[in-house]
Amino acid sequence: MSWEEEVKEITRRREMAKQMGGPESVARHHKAGKLTVRERIAQVLDSGSFREIGALTGAAKYDAQGNLVDFTPANIVIGTGRINERRVVVSGEDFTIRGGSSEATVSEKWIWAERLAMEMQIPIVRLVDTAGGSVKLLEKAGATKLPGYPTNDSRNLLGLIPVVAAALGSVAGLGAFRVVAAHFSVMVKESSQLFAAGPFVVTPATGEQLTKEDLGGYKIHTRGSGVVDNEAESEADAFDQIRTFLSYMPQNAFQVPPRQNPTDDPNRKEEELLSAVPNNRRKSYIARKILKMIFDQDSLFEIGRHQGQSVISMLGRLSGFPVGVMASDPNYLGGALTAQAAEKLIRFVDLCDSFHLPIVNFVDQPGVMIGLASEKQGTIRKAVRALQAIEQTQVPWVAILVRKAFGVAGSGYGRQRDLNLRYAWPSGFWGSIPIEGGVQAAYWKEIQAAENPEARLEELMDHYRKFESPFRTAERFGVQDIIDPRDTRPILCDWVEQAYEILPRQLGPVFRTMRS
Repeated sequence: MSWEEEVKEITRRREMAKQMGGPESVARHHKAGKLTVRERIAQVLDSGSFREIGALTGAAKYDAQGNLVDFTPANIVIGTGRINERRVVVSGEDFTIRGGSSEATVSEKWIWAERLAMEMQIPIVRLVDTAGGSVKLLEKAGATKLPGYPTNDSRNLLGLIPVVAAALGSVAGLGAFRVVAAHFSVMVKESSQLFAAGPFVVTPATGEQLTKEDLGGYKIHTRGSGVVDNEAESEADAFDQIRTFLSYMPQNAFQVPPRQNPTDDPNRKEEELLSAVPNNRRKSYIARKILKMIFDQDSLFEIGRHQGQSVISMLGRLSGFPVGVMASDPNYLGGALTAQAAEKLIRFVDLCDSFHLPIVNFVDQPGVMIGLASEKQGTIRKAVRALQAIEQTQVPWVAILVRKAFGVAGSGYGRQRDLNLRYAWPSGFWGSIPIEGGVQAAYWKEIQAAENPEARLEELMDHYRKFESPFRTAERFGVQDIIDPRDTRPILCDWVEQAYEILPRQLGPVFRTMRS
C-alpha cells in the first residue's frame, strides 16, 4: 500500500492550476503585451527559487461519483523565493481569471502571504494586476459585504519589513491600495494605470469622459501626483527596479542594510569637482553629475525623479555601504522646497530611518517656494512637516553644504539636535534671508529716497555680501569644516564606516519598541 495515486492527483491538480485562465485567456493577455503572473514571478525571482503556496486553492467541480471534472485556480499566486539570493515573499494576481478581481480571489491567500512575510520578517513583493471588485459576484454571494479585511495588518507590516509593489495593469480599488501602501512602487508606461475607480465608475459619478491612461496613467502618477514612485519602460524594467531597490534594504527593521563588496577606491578624488559649481552664483550646475562623481560607481538608484523635482532622492553606496542620498536640484525652481518636494522628502526620510540607511544631504536650498500658487498649496505647513520628519530620524546624518541654505527650508539640512555633522564647500553661503531680498526689505525707504536707487541698492548689497563668506561661519565653528570638493568622497567613505559601527547600537531601542 502507498499514497502513489494521491500523489499523482496532487501533480494533476497543480498542472491544472498552471493553466491559469486557459489558453485563450492567456493568449489575450500576451496579445496585450503582458506577462502572466507565473511568468512575472519567474522573472522577478532568482531562477528556480520559487516555492508556491496554495496552488490547490480554487473552485472545483465534481461528477456524481465525486471525481474531479474541472478546476479553476484562485486568481492569486503566492509563495516564497529569493532575490539576489535573499529570501522574499511574493504575491501576484492572475488577470487571466476574472480580471484578477479582488472579490473573485480567495482573500485568505494574499492576506496569508502578508502575514507570512511579517512572521518570517522578510520583504514582500506585490505584483498587482487586479480590476478591483466585481458586481457580478453579488448574485453568487447573495449579499454585499462591508469593505475591509480585518486580518490584514498593513500598518505594522510597513514598520517591520520592506514592501515593494508593481502596478502591472489597470489597477483599481484594493489593487490601488496594495500598490500605494508600499515603501517602493513602480508602474509600466502605457500598459499600467492606477485609480480609486476606473472610467466606467467615474463617468456616472462625475460626468467625466476619460480613458484609463488619462485617468491614472504614468503621467498622472509618476509625473504628477506622486502616488507611484517610479515608471518603467517594460515589465522587465519594473522587475529590475524591484530587485535593485531591495539590494539596498535589510531583510527587516531589526537588521542593518547589507554591504556589498566594494569595487571603487574610497579615496578616489575627481578633479572635475573643483569646478562643478560655478563661481558665478547666477549660473547653475548638474547635481546628479556631482553625485555620480562622489558615490560608488554605478551605485545610485533614484526614486521619484519626476515628482517634487526640486529635491533629488536616491539610494546609493559608499565603499559598498548602502546610504540614502538627498540633494537639491537648482535647475528646477532654483531648488526651492515645493509642497510636492516636501512630501517626497518626508516619504524618503521615513524610508531611510525605518531601515537604518545613513543619510547624506547635499544642500543648495534657497528656501520654501514662494508666491500665490505655493500659498494655496499650503507649502509652509508641508515644509514644517518635512522638518519634523528630519528631526524624528535616528540614523546617522551628514550634510554637505554645496551652495545656499536659507530660511525655514534651509534649516532642513539635517537634525538640529545630536551631532549635526555638516561640511561646507567654498561655494556655500547661507542665512535667515537672502541678501538681495533682505536688503530691499530692510532699506526700502532709504533706497527709494536715494538719488540713484539702483546704485544705493548695489552698494548696500556689496556691504552685506562680505558677511556671507563661509569662512566667517567656520571661524565660529558654525560648520565643522570647509573642504575641498575633491575630498568629499574620502571624507564620506570614512564617515560611513563609523555610521555603520553605531547602527547596531541603535537597533537595540528599535528592537524593544517594535517587539513591545
